Amino acid sequence: MVTEPGSPRRLNEDYMSAAVPAAGGGGALVVLDGVTPPEGEDGCRHGVPWFVARLGGALLELSGTRRDMSLAECLGAAVVRTADAHRDTCDLFHPRTPQATVVVARWDEERVEHLVLSDSALLLETADGAVHPLLDRRLAELPASVRALRDRARLTGQESDRAAYVDAVEALRNAPDGRGFYTAAADPGVSACAVTGSHSRSEVHALLAASDGATRWTETFHLGDWAGLLALVRKEGARALVQRVRTAESESAPRRGKQHDDATVLLAELD
Repeated sequence: MVTEPGSPRRLNEDYMSAAVPAAGGGGALVVLDGVTPPEGEDGCRHGVPWFVARLGGALLELSGTRRDMSLAECLGAAVVRTADAHRDTCDLFHPRTPQATVVVARWDEERVEHLVLSDSALLLETADGAVHPLLDRRLAELPASVRALRDRARLTGQESDRAAYVDAVEALRNAPDGRGFYTAAADPGVSACAVTGSHSRSEVHALLAASDGATRWTETFHLGDWAGLLALVRKEGARALVQRVRTAESESAPRRGKQHDDATVLLAELD
């Protein structure tokens, strides 16, 4: 596993952790990607790194110890625990209150369970070597009207067009009518919107969780498919993937937004 900030001048807003009990053949992993707010515009005095550390720690603990709870229930309880830690000092109703994408998986001798919320990725390798991406595609599948704003912003390069597109996307974040996309913030109800599932333990050979700063290798720079990404990490290590992304970022044209993003990779070999 490896996690690296996009810039040495900013704290890492990703989080990763894993736990493997001493007995029982089980374990759990968590990867979060904190959502960077506009400077000073999140209503929270603690900040995103504090938030992801709190949420990630609670989620790992609950996932690893509360086998009677589903992963969605674990996420909801972790959101409540984190919100309780700062609801007296911070504005949790602020639209950009600290929030994060979520990947969590846990396994025992019988089952491998997963939960994915927003655009971090979980890759599952089956016993026959096939790699299956377990993704929440809602952020990538925006309504046609929002895609039109995006295309216009790219075409004109005007800041006003980009601002209109950003505002339209933000209006879809955790939208109550089900037409948007979801991140874990202060409302435990978001856990019901996550992509969840399970597989027989005998079917699963490995799991790879990654934030979108690392999956740029596949999704932005198209340097290989999902199977190639997992093969690279297995052969050369998680840091090699991040280094390849950094090289591609440096060699690409300047990007609006983050030229270099926080990048996190965690590979769990179950066999």
